[in-house]
Amino acid sequence: MKRTLSTIAISLWLSAGLTAQDTIAISLTDAINRSVSNSVDAVVARNQYKSSYWGYRTYKAELLPEVTLNSTLPYYSKSYNQFQNTDGTYTYVSNDYSRIDGGLAISQNIPLTGGILSVESSFERLQQYGEGGSTRYMGIPASITLEQPIFGFNRVKWLQRIEPVKYKEAQQKLIGDMEEVSNTAIQYYFNLLLGQINMEIAQQNLKNSEKLYTIAEAKRKIGQISENDLLQLKVSLLKAESYLTDAQASLNARMFQLRSFLNYGEDIILEPIIPESLANQLPVLSYAQVIALARENNSFTQNVQKRMLEANRDVSQAKADRWNAKLFVSFGMSGQEDTFSRAFNSNNWRSNQIVNVGIKIPILDWGKGKGKVKIAEAERDVENSRIEKEQMDFNQNVFLRVQNFNSQSKQLELAKETDKIAQQRYNTSIEAFVLGKIDVLNLNDSQSSKDEARRNYIEQMYQLWSYYYQIRSLTLYDFISDREISVDYESATK
Repeated sequence: MKRTLSTIAISLWLSAGLTAQDTIAISLTDAINRSVSNSVDAVVARNQYKSSYWGYRTYKAELLPEVTLNSTLPYYSKSYNQFQNTDGTYTYVSNDYSRIDGGLAISQNIPLTGGILSVESSFERLQQYGEGGSTRYMGIPASITLEQPIFGFNRVKWLQRIEPVKYKEAQQKLIGDMEEVSNTAIQYYFNLLLGQINMEIAQQNLKNSEKLYTIAEAKRKIGQISENDLLQLKVSLLKAESYLTDAQASLNARMFQLRSFLNYGEDIILEPIIPESLANQLPVLSYAQVIALARENNSFTQNVQKRMLEANRDVSQAKADRWNAKLFVSFGMSGQEDTFSRAFNSNNWRSNQIVNVGIKIPILDWGKGKGKVKIAEAERDVENSRIEKEQMDFNQNVFLRVQNFNSQSKQLELAKETDKIAQQRYNTSIEAFVLGKIDVLNLNDSQSSKDEARRNYIEQMYQLWSYYYQIRSLTLYDFISDREISVDYESATK
């Protein structure tokens, strides 16, 4: 009776924190779907992709014509400026004027050469005040300008090579990140499921311990068991009560972990359901098949290509920066008259032509320019070596994942059978102990084996799901549906 009251008291205490909370039975599929849509990790992944998306949009905009409007509305100045007379003396003269100007320009990057071609139309109105004041207009209907580096670094050409690779890497990384989010959800889900199993084991063990101790007390009175066996059962009962308390605390912590990850409120109690086995749905995978898909779909491949291009770009820039030559050519027509319309009349136009070639070549730099090139080349070699090592690690990782995955179905099957047999052995041991055929040590051993087998079955089930989603993350491929995994990129940018 005392033990029954104790059990009731513990149960009431354990359930006190669950008052006024809603219970949701959640499947593993539900947890995965919610994690991809609601978890903070998924939001972070989408925002990272969004940043890459707008970076790519910015690059694409650089390849399109750019229209700019420049204007000064207005500029006014009244000042005294120094003026040298014909006899060599200086005087100060008043300069009181205002200016209004505006211009419209269209410019276009030239990826092939790295230059910039622009067409501009502009006007200026200059009004001088005071004695002898006047108003003049200058109009430039059109002028064409070319700014062209000569043997210089072509930034736009390298952007065309690198930016599409970076964007494809971001797209593949988004899918891979979502698969990693799913794998985290699987981990937290099975953590909670194992906590629930531990709670059920602790409750059942406490119930059995109370029953066995009551039977043992009766047997002790008639001398069928020793005092030592009775005390051993007493210790087992106390341990069962302690394990139940620990199991509840662990369950609450695991509950909070999954609930927080899935973005549920604190008033929600999640009740995980043991998922169906994947063993019958999954094919046996070959390393050749998986590594081919991984090299094609994984963002690691694009990352390697991007880094190699960036290293080659840095070498190219270091070589180009050793000298600097630039061509500037401008040709246009302009008109200068006392009215706006006459300034833009073709009969009054005059030609404007500018040609400028600037050259900057170091005569003596004590090897500084050559040193910068050597540094860039050495860093490229280091990056290539690092990439080679990462590729070997990547291949090894894929090989191990495939190997573990292919063997896990058998491990799960063995764990399931062991769990079944261990439970049968424990039930038989209880009956045998009641009949006096086994002692307490054998009974405790069968209980420990039963508990361990149950936990191992859940652990092996988790490993199968985890290995599968790890391979999905590496290949971006759904082997059950036999199709590539995709995401809605448009919604990720909103």
